[in-house]
Amino acid sequence: MIADDEVIIRNGLAKVIKWQEIGLTLLEPAASAEEALERIDREKPDILLTDIRMSGMTGLELAEEARGKLPNLEVVILTGYDDFVYAQQAIRQNVSDYLLKTSKPEEIIRTVLKAKQKAEEKQRLRSREYQTDEHERNRRLVGWIVHGEQDAARTDWLPASPTGRWQVLIAEADGWGTSRREQALLQFAVNNAVRDLLSRASFVHDGRIAMVVPASSGEPDRQRRRGEFARLEKTLNCNLVVAGGLVKANPQQLRDSYATALEALRFKPLMNAALWEYADIADRKGGKTVCTQEEEKELSAILLEDDPIALKRWAGGYIEAHLRDTDTTPQTLQASLQSVALAAHRWLERIVSAVGRKDEREPPVVPPFRYEANLIENEGLFQHLFDTMQYGRQLLAEDKISHVVRAIVYIEEQVGRDLSLTQVAEHVHLHPNHLSELFKKETGVKFVDYVIRTRMQRAMELLASTPTRIAEIAMAVGYEDVKYFGQMFKKFTGSTPSQFRERMSSRRKTEPQERPELLE
Repeated sequence: MIADDEVIIRNGLAKVIKWQEIGLTLLEPAASAEEALERIDREKPDILLTDIRMSGMTGLELAEEARGKLPNLEVVILTGYDDFVYAQQAIRQNVSDYLLKTSKPEEIIRTVLKAKQKAEEKQRLRSREYQTDEHERNRRLVGWIVHGEQDAARTDWLPASPTGRWQVLIAEADGWGTSRREQALLQFAVNNAVRDLLSRASFVHDGRIAMVVPASSGEPDRQRRRGEFARLEKTLNCNLVVAGGLVKANPQQLRDSYATALEALRFKPLMNAALWEYADIADRKGGKTVCTQEEEKELSAILLEDDPIALKRWAGGYIEAHLRDTDTTPQTLQASLQSVALAAHRWLERIVSAVGRKDEREPPVVPPFRYEANLIENEGLFQHLFDTMQYGRQLLAEDKISHVVRAIVYIEEQVGRDLSLTQVAEHVHLHPNHLSELFKKETGVKFVDYVIRTRMQRAMELLASTPTRIAEIAMAVGYEDVKYFGQMFKKFTGSTPSQFRERMSSRRKTEPQERPELLE
C-alpha cells in the first residue's frame, strides 16, 4: 500500500513500477495517513510505502500505529533531502528502509524488494513456528483424548462448560473431492472452523475431526449445536456427520467419551440424521443376520427372470427393513448383507452346474461382495446382485445352451412353485408336447419324474442342513399336503423325513464336515 497526500507522487509510484512483475499486488493508494490506517485492518498489507510528511498524521505516526495493528508490517519511508534527520529517526524506530522522492525506479524496486524479502522471511518463520506449535498441540491432544495419556492433558484448552461436564464429538466431512489432498484440505478447514466456533480442544486424527465440547444441558442446546454444524456446512460447502460420545465430568475420562463417539460413528449407515450420540445406539441388541429361505427364494426367482427393476426394488426393501429395525447394528447389517451375497452365489453355482460348465475352463467369476459403510448410499448390494445376474444371463444366453437346460434351470429355481409342463414350456418358448419329447430325449427321464426328483433332492438338503420344520420344508419344495409329501419322500428315499433327518444328524456327529468357503 502506498500512502501519500500528493496525488502526483502516489499516482506516479503506482504507475512507474510494474508491481505485478516483481511479485507484488498493489492495493489502491491511500490519499492520507488516516485513510491508510482505516484500511489497514481490512486489507492487511505486507508492505507500506508512506511519505514522511503529510497533512494531519505524519508518516512516522502512521508507521507506529500501523505496526500496532500489524506487528509484522514492513514500512518504507519516502523522504526529501530536507527530511533526512527524520529518515534517520525512522530507521531507529525499526522502519525497514527509506527512499528519497528523487530516487530512480530501479532504486525504488531494489528497496521494495528488500522489504518483500523481509516480509517473506517473517511469513516463513511464522509458518514454521505455527506448524511446530500445531504439531505439538495435536500430539498432546491425541495422546490425551485418543490414548488416555494423563501427562498430555491440558485442561486449559477445554472450553468453558456451564454444566461442568464435557463430551467428545467426532465429525466426518466430504464434498470437496475424493483425492487425499482435497480430503486433507477439507479436514483442515473444518478443524479451523470448529476451533473458532466450538472448541479450542479440536484436532484431526485418522481422517476425522475430533473436538471436546461442553455437554448439552437439554434439547435447546442440542438444537443450537445442530444449527452450528448446519451453518458450518453451508459456509464450507461440505457435508458433515457428527457423533457424540458419553458425557464426562472428569477431563481425565475423556478417552472413554472419544471411544464411545467412535463407536457411535460406526452407525452412520443406519442413522437418518447428521448428529447423534452414543446414547442413541447404546441399547441396540442386533438385528437379523441371515437371509431367510423365503427371501432367498424370491431373490432366485428375480435373478432368473433377469429383471433389474425388480432386483433393485428387492435389494432396497431388504436394506430398508434393517434400517427400520431399531436393534440393527453395523455388525448384524454386514452379516445379513453377506448372507444375501452368499444366496446369490448359490444361485449362480446352480446355474453353472445346470449348464454343464464345471468340467470346462471357468470364465471369470463375479468379484466377491465387499461390505462398505457407504454401500447403502451407493447401492453396493444392488450392484453386486446385478453383476451376478448378468453373469448368469450370459451363461444361459449362449447358443449351445439347449431349451432343455433352460427348463432344468427354471425347475431348479422354482422348485417350491407350480411346475406344470405347460408353465415350464411357456418359460422356454416351446410347445408342451415338444418340450416333453426333448426332455426325455436329452435327460433320459420324463419331465414329471425329473420335477419329483429335484424336489426330493432339495428336501433332503434342507432336512440335512437346517432345523426347519418338516411342514415348512414340504411347502418349500412345492407340497401343500405334508402327509402326501411324506409318502413321496419315503417312496423316493426309503425313509420318512424324520428318519432321514435323524440319520443325517448321527452321521454329522461321526464324520468330519467340510467347511464352506466364506465370501470376503
